[in-house]
Amino acid sequence: MRNTEIETHSAEETRSFAAALAAKLERGDTLCLYGDLGAGKTAFVQGLANGLGVAEYVTSPTFTIVNVYESGKMPLYHFDVYRIADSDEMYEVGYDEYVYGNGISVIEWPELIEDILPSERYDISIAKSGENSRKISVKRIGNGN
Repeated sequence: MRNTEIETHSAEETRSFAAALAAKLERGDTLCLYGDLGAGKTAFVQGLANGLGVAEYVTSPTFTIVNVYESGKMPLYHFDVYRIADSDEMYEVGYDEYVYGNGISVIEWPELIEDILPSERYDISIAKSGENSRKISVKRIGNGN
């Protein structure tokens, strides 16, 4: 997938879009999710997990920094770096092993760790465009561009 923009009109549509995107991902892909609080990042990750066949309930790892889901067709590593102090703290939770590992990594608030983001990734922006509507932009960064 290259660059895509879509507008969804419900959380369910956001989850459905993410589930469809999941089918196009490969082991080792990293998705960086940009968006304000309440933009729909967690709904997006829930849809992605559903598309990967993850059985567990997906929540934001706000206080744990990373949630690992291994019940799907490939592991899903969900980072929320909103509360980290600096990029060095990411290495303490096993960042390299996850991001350069055998699953799909999703990073919420990636702007806080820009200096260690993979050079090849998907940058995904989610913005409110109405009460229940969201504009979602997917941009491929790196060699797959």
